[in-house]
Amino acid sequence: MAWLVFILLAALTIGGALGVVLTRNVVHAALALLVSLVAVAGVYLVLFAEFLALVQVLIYGGAIIIVLLFAIMLTRGSEYPRISDNKQWPLAAIASLAFLGVLVPSFLINSVEGTEAQNASFSGIGESLFTTWAVPFEIASLVLLVALIGAIIIARSDDDEVQSDDREEGN
Repeated sequence: MAWLVFILLAALTIGGALGVVLTRNVVHAALALLVSLVAVAGVYLVLFAEFLALVQVLIYGGAIIIVLLFAIMLTRGSEYPRISDNKQWPLAAIASLAFLGVLVPSFLINSVEGTEAQNASFSGIGESLFTTWAVPFEIASLVLLVALIGAIIIARSDDDEVQSDDREEGN
């Protein structure tokens, strides 16, 4: 029964990912990404990792998708070229088929064996995060902080240019 649920969730994840890539509407792509991320949370539930499923839904399914939708709605969509205008579709299709041509036989030839989850409790995750992974976690948070500061600086410089253009037109 667990395999059936896993296969259904995997198909839903792949379907959502294909929806992200193949849809022409950016809002529909964001919603397809939400479907894919929630299906990944379902896979975590099948693997008895309830905490990871909760984090997946709250952080990715909730916060990231909402930020993405706000960014889409607050930016002007006319500046972006339509996906049908892109001339790289044949190259992308060839690269995807080549990747699948390597990936599928490698899974068919080699047997994939699972490993047992070790110490997947709240206390185990917290202990691992603050002992073994403390330095990489802090480095990742600093990288995200620098990216956020850079985005704010870029956004403010764009606003300053728009305001100075408006002042020049008004005078």
